[in-house]
Amino acid sequence: MSIKGFRDPVPVWRVIGASAVDSRFEALRVARTPLLGRDEEIELIMRRWQQAKRGDGSVVLISGEPGMGKSRLAETAVERLSDDPHIRLRRFCSPHDQDSALFPTISQLERAAGFRRDDTDQQRLDKLEALLTEANADLSEAVPLIADLLSVPTGDSYPPLSLTPQKRKEKTLQVLLAQLEGLATRRPVLMVFEDVHWIDPTSLDLLDLVVDRVATLRVLLIITFRPELAPPWTGRSHVTLMSLSRLSRPQRAEMIMQVTGGKALPQEIAEQIIDRTDGVPLFIEELTKAVIDSGILADAGDRFDAREPVPRLAIPTSLHASLLARLDRLAPVRELAQIGAALGRSFSHELISAVAAMPQQQVDGALAQLVRAELVFQRGIPPDAEYTFKHALVQDAAYSTMLRGRRQHIHARVATTLESQFPEIAAAQPQLMAYHCAEAAFNDKAVGYRLKAGQQAVARSAMTEAVAQLQRGLELLTNMPEESRPVQHELDLQIALGRALMAARGYSAPAVADTLDRARALAERFDRPDRLAPLLYFQWGFHSVRAEHKLAVSLAEQMEKLGDTRSDRATLLLGRYIHGASCYYRGEFVTARGLLELCDGLRDPAARATCAAIAVADPHAASQAHLAVTLALLGHIDQGRARVDEALMEARSLDHPFTVAFVLSKVCAVEAAAGLPLDALRHAEELLSLSNEHGFPLWLGLGLLQRGRSLTALGQAQDGIPLLAKGLSVLRGAGAVVHTPRALCFLAEAHAKVGDLQEGRNCLVEAAQLIETTEERSSEAELYRLRGDMVNARGNQAAAEQNYHRALAVAKRQSAKTFGLRAATSLARLWRDQGKCMEAHDVLAPAYGSFTEGFDTPVLRDARALLNHLA
Repeated sequence: MSIKGFRDPVPVWRVIGASAVDSRFEALRVARTPLLGRDEEIELIMRRWQQAKRGDGSVVLISGEPGMGKSRLAETAVERLSDDPHIRLRRFCSPHDQDSALFPTISQLERAAGFRRDDTDQQRLDKLEALLTEANADLSEAVPLIADLLSVPTGDSYPPLSLTPQKRKEKTLQVLLAQLEGLATRRPVLMVFEDVHWIDPTSLDLLDLVVDRVATLRVLLIITFRPELAPPWTGRSHVTLMSLSRLSRPQRAEMIMQVTGGKALPQEIAEQIIDRTDGVPLFIEELTKAVIDSGILADAGDRFDAREPVPRLAIPTSLHASLLARLDRLAPVRELAQIGAALGRSFSHELISAVAAMPQQQVDGALAQLVRAELVFQRGIPPDAEYTFKHALVQDAAYSTMLRGRRQHIHARVATTLESQFPEIAAAQPQLMAYHCAEAAFNDKAVGYRLKAGQQAVARSAMTEAVAQLQRGLELLTNMPEESRPVQHELDLQIALGRALMAARGYSAPAVADTLDRARALAERFDRPDRLAPLLYFQWGFHSVRAEHKLAVSLAEQMEKLGDTRSDRATLLLGRYIHGASCYYRGEFVTARGLLELCDGLRDPAARATCAAIAVADPHAASQAHLAVTLALLGHIDQGRARVDEALMEARSLDHPFTVAFVLSKVCAVEAAAGLPLDALRHAEELLSLSNEHGFPLWLGLGLLQRGRSLTALGQAQDGIPLLAKGLSVLRGAGAVVHTPRALCFLAEAHAKVGDLQEGRNCLVEAAQLIETTEERSSEAELYRLRGDMVNARGNQAAAEQNYHRALAVAKRQSAKTFGLRAATSLARLWRDQGKCMEAHDVLAPAYGSFTEGFDTPVLRDARALLNHLA
């Protein structure tokens, strides 16, 4: 609005309610007991803060057993800096969310954005944009990525991002890192990451990035954790590790006096507390409070006196026992503490009020009493207040006071309340719903939520978390009577687990095969042909990547039969495509061509939509690309080039990076077959860029191979060798055996061109062994031709001639005219050099004459030039 004295309009805000947080970025719990015995640690943290303010960012790792004061030390640092202008960010890990990707960050962003339950989708989006604007200049990717993370619909405000799950994860982590970088340019940042021993794998990935980046930012990062975690960041110059020791006897006595407000306890009781607490600060504090609350002491003004002799058994002997004693003396509010403990370390006033099913006045009174007892800390004002147990051990103690039946009852109330009154939480946090349903013995529902949690994790490329969620769902099923198991969920869990395992452990991992086998058995047992088609496809992919081509062909044939039997055209066509692909790998090029030419129906939108839910790459573009390579090897080079150009154009129009990468790999193969290394090099560079950008390990390996092969063909074999070796390594690292005979042939040729004939021979020996083991014979003719070139270079012309003849025989058997022409050209050169020009002409002329197209390509021009010379 316009205000007098201001030239430009000034934004105006209206108060709509109390905030649930103390600051824009994070609200801190308030602890009342002063910190003792940690002066050196605090001073060290303050020195690191001063360094961070100058731009020399630091990381302080605080390790300690439960109750040693890790969080209290971090809070004291925050309190010390309260008057020093800065931005503070605080994230908490939770034992129940170790398999929930980015849980600490999601929680912190929701609080920072100020989300309220009654916000509309647009209001939540506006708040998120406002939050991200504070640190991100470009919101075009940041908002859609973080909105997806927080389950905030963006509608038509932002165009959809065409990203693979892995790339989405990478970009999301980069946006979160950029958010921190942007904040640090505005003001110094104090970031606290608590209880990292409970961190989820994706958050650990983010923390790795943050720790590396902090060194050059105005950021002090404090990380707290228990000793069972071995932090991977120690040893770096900007990282400091401090392990909290137990308090000395004088420090224990001083802490007792602070808890009592300066009033001395009877000497015998004070000594018992000092001895029993063993220097653990939380135990000292809680045991002292338990003794004061027990009624065995009388307040004498400046001290406490024992009402009567105190037996040693009257004082709890463990921290857990002391917490239980305090909770027992809070009997009227213990029920609410139990409900809060079931909800988690933190819970909202609104949620616990809904679950408690008691008068609001009673709820508020009980919460206030827990806060006064300092068992729970409060942030904000009801009804927008949030509560946090003082320590995880306090939550554990409250939870342990419930019998099994009581626990089930409370978790059942939590689950039904979340579903009926908090549907946005149920939708956004299926892992939370799964936990409460499982504890309530709602196993059927729990399994369904574990499935949703796994699928959500897969969509975010949090594959480790996805595997954990899906396996938990399957564990729940094993505890259910077989007759009551939800077949649909069990089958979907196994299918989803198979996909997650492929991504997490590689396509060829044994666990993938076991999972897919179990899923297929279920689909067949319960007659679910709709689930059988994708399973057959996944199994084909597993065996194909492992180069178990005989099994792969069998699976493809079963898929064709399934499609034919069910009159399911999409399944039939997809089966033909993968059958054709397997025949190509086996060197059965004529059969492959026949099958792949029958796949044009995959262009149909209905078939495409059906296959999209099964195949990773678009099946029509992929089948046409496979057909293009097959045609090129069969001698139809122009048709192959035209077909692959169409496939690439189609892939690009789909805006599907994985399909584009797939087709590019075939483009390179067609151009290499035609003898066009410059074109192949250009497309290999594009393939590498795309694979690096989106995280495609298989296509990255093939891109490296094609680049190395192209450089070798261009006379730069010395540069090609490391690329070829790396490409082969990347392929194997991705769990692939497929393509390795071809890769070894490429590498052998490069070694031969630089004169390293022994290394080249070793590559060919390994390639030959793989061909015989896997029956991947698509490169067999080339193997014999290259072997002939090598023995010829050693001066053994007889052996060379023998290998060239074997190459010609294989090419003839496979109808691979292009490979046959290469072998014939090599043999013709050998005979020419021996003066056998007539024989040379007679072997090359029919090979060349069998072609009806492709005469402008180098592979045919070179043969024509040699024929002219021989004539």
